[in-house]
Amino acid sequence: MLTLRELGHSGLRIAPLVLGGNVFGWTADEPTSFAVLDAFVAGGGNAIDTADVYSAWVPGHAGGGQSETVIGKWLAQRGRRDDVLIFTKVGMELAPDKKGLSKAYVKRAVEDSLRRLQTDYIDLYQSHKDDESLPVTEPLEAYAELLKEGKIRAIGASNFKPERLQAALDAAKDGLPRYESLQPEYNLYDREEFEKSDLPIVQASGIGVIPYFGLAAGFLTGKYRSEADLSKSQRGTGIGKKYLNDKGFKILKALDAVADRHGISQAQVALAWLMQAPGITAPIASGTSPGQVQELTKAMRVQLTPEDVAELQAS
Repeated sequence: MLTLRELGHSGLRIAPLVLGGNVFGWTADEPTSFAVLDAFVAGGGNAIDTADVYSAWVPGHAGGGQSETVIGKWLAQRGRRDDVLIFTKVGMELAPDKKGLSKAYVKRAVEDSLRRLQTDYIDLYQSHKDDESLPVTEPLEAYAELLKEGKIRAIGASNFKPERLQAALDAAKDGLPRYESLQPEYNLYDREEFEKSDLPIVQASGIGVIPYFGLAAGFLTGKYRSEADLSKSQRGTGIGKKYLNDKGFKILKALDAVADRHGISQAQVALAWLMQAPGITAPIASGTSPGQVQELTKAMRVQLTPEDVAELQAS
């Protein structure tokens, strides 16, 4: 039986892995997405992360909303709304008049997300990126009204500069709601920014952390070891050569060694490291097949030794 973890002080209790919904309606069609969601819940997962902008970058997907729509259909068909937590986000540009975190826009955007998700409440509503044209209090005022109306249960922040995140947390002491989670980029390769700038804030405030790119766009699965490998998938072509360097190869070598000792995959090691890392509540990872998701959920039951962690971090 998995031990659930509270996300900040939100009262939301989640398994140690969150399923990323960015692929739904994009690289995973509707039937495949349903199978992926089924596999995740069967593996012990209970929280799904998406955003209104997924997948607006795909030709023909202008305006986004594809992922939320697929998840909404799955929730309705499977009758899972009461035992699955839905995390979504607002703020990325969907159209020239649909972007940012103004109070009026947030209150309009949440209605669109609720409709697509076929639900009357969202468990975690997140500022997808900071709107630096506004004071940090403006979106908090919108969220205060949505919390009071019961349309959202908790709020989170993603891609905030440390000083703006701290300012928002300070503003919450004056009666406004508090961001209970942060969603930063963080993985075995990309560690410095979070550990140096964000970790002290989240540890001092007690907010949860649900990092994205936990597998570094697939690099930490071990399947990209040369430029020729990058053509294996859409994500591979997207990551380019960022990770194919001495640092990346050292990390892969350490992942290989730890994976061999435990008889598990490199992806499971990379996610297990995140699950045990200071300040982390649960990493986000996505899959485009039930088999991939079954493998990822097994990471929730992996226990790395201090020696394993030291070897991974030395790389």
